[in-house]
Amino acid sequence: MPDTPSAPLLLGNQPGSFPHSVLAERHPAIIQQVREAFPYEPGQHRALDELLANCTGGEIEPLPADAHDRDHWETWGLGEYTGRSWFDVPWLWSESWFYRRLLQAVGYFGPGPWQGVDPFRPFKVAELDSAETDEELAALDGLAGRPAAEQAQALLHGSLWGNRADLGFRLSAEGARAADAAPGLVADDSDRLWSLLDKADGGTLYLVADNAGRELVPDLLLIAHLLHSGLIAQAVLHVKPYPYYVSDATTADVVDALRRLTGAQGAAAAYGRHLWSALGDGRLTLRAHPFSSAPLPYAEMPGDLRADFAAATLTIVKGDLNYRRLVGDRLWEPTTPFAEVATCFPGPVAALRTLKSDVITGLDAHTEAALVAAEEQRWRTSGTHALIQVRDVP
Repeated sequence: MPDTPSAPLLLGNQPGSFPHSVLAERHPAIIQQVREAFPYEPGQHRALDELLANCTGGEIEPLPADAHDRDHWETWGLGEYTGRSWFDVPWLWSESWFYRRLLQAVGYFGPGPWQGVDPFRPFKVAELDSAETDEELAALDGLAGRPAAEQAQALLHGSLWGNRADLGFRLSAEGARAADAAPGLVADDSDRLWSLLDKADGGTLYLVADNAGRELVPDLLLIAHLLHSGLIAQAVLHVKPYPYYVSDATTADVVDALRRLTGAQGAAAAYGRHLWSALGDGRLTLRAHPFSSAPLPYAEMPGDLRADFAAATLTIVKGDLNYRRLVGDRLWEPTTPFAEVATCFPGPVAALRTLKSDVITGLDAHTEAALVAAEEQRWRTSGTHALIQVRDVP
């Protein structure tokens, strides 16, 4: 990875740190959850046991010679990190490697009867079918009669907060502008986001999805509203090419979300039908580039993906992982300007993210001081705070 001496890369080798807890505690817990979610066979149980031992106390091992993506991973640094502890390589890389190895252990890449079976699907479906999702979709009926700008702002906040999407749906136009409408919002460039779309007059929005389920649904609702209102003429939704980070959205998850919408009542169903139609006529396009599951920052994206993003009127990158990839998975000073560390992106970009890792940029000094005074460092990882940050291209 490029050397950026102004901010150290995040590693997982410091006991007590958030990255260390993910590698030492969260990943073993995920292995156990996946093991219990399916009636896996003895070979898969052995492979999961081996992964547990390897990821907590072993060294990074090469992929099998016949692995379909071996060349990708060699390009992405596997040769450099083979033989090193999972805790001593960049955290972003180590996390991504864990999910690649987990899919290998359960037989996702096949050949065999478990090929293509998403090990995270039970968790995704349970969330999508929950009573909370019913409540959030029902709230759309009350939003439908409001002015378009008010609907757009509410849906933007729904997309931002993900699992707290009901907050966004219930925002009024006045409330969305009020300082206390989103008390956890530590940076808010939403006016700049709307300005970019307004100036484009029917341009193309790219949205890089994060999680499936109750986060993907409000992402799709935002896209549907922007298409229906004419603020954009086309939308491109980037999803993962295979299951990744427990709940990251794939094409199958998009289909599940659309079926959930079209099978609902009232406004939710209308949104679902509009999106279904938009996919059919090309106004909404899905992409699943291999780099979407790469263990690298966007600064290292390949040329074809760079050209793709450069064509967008605006790209919205969703979630914590995409934020880490956008600015670099480094322990920046929180007041480091967002625009300075997002220069790698080839076009106008907006980050919508709830804070679930140590990486943060673009705060003013007053906001940082208030957060530290109130919560020490927990605000960085608790998921109770969020941001909307925009970088335009001069």
